[in-house]
Amino acid sequence: QVHFMESGGASVEPGASLTPSCTITGRSVRGAAWGWYRQGEGQARETVAAEGNLWGASYAASVEGRFSIFRDNSANTVFLKMDNLTEKDTGRYYCNMGSWGDGPIYASWGQGTYVTVSS
Repeated sequence: QVHFMESGGASVEPGASLTPSCTITGRSVRGAAWGWYRQGEGQARETVAAEGNLWGASYAASVEGRFSIFRDNSANTVFLKMDNLTEKDTGRYYCNMGSWGDGPIYASWGQGTYVTVSS
């Protein structure tokens, strides 16, 4: 069974940077695509970034140029580097397997990690 353990969220001011991580257990990150998803208060979960071994990364228009998804195969962990955060980036961040086109593969999600951007 695959499990996702997200961490690294925090409360920060606009313009700050954060790099949440997602450690996956139950399968290797190698040979698969992985994505980060965000859910704001009262909003549907949305895809913010996705990447894979054989294709480049894709980003939501709202985060393009500010967010970067990358992985550490040896740690079986996927990261989301977030720069120049704005209040609109506030929400709970999750990871899951899947390319941008396929979307999240697993029905079971981790607890996510919460990011608050506020002045």
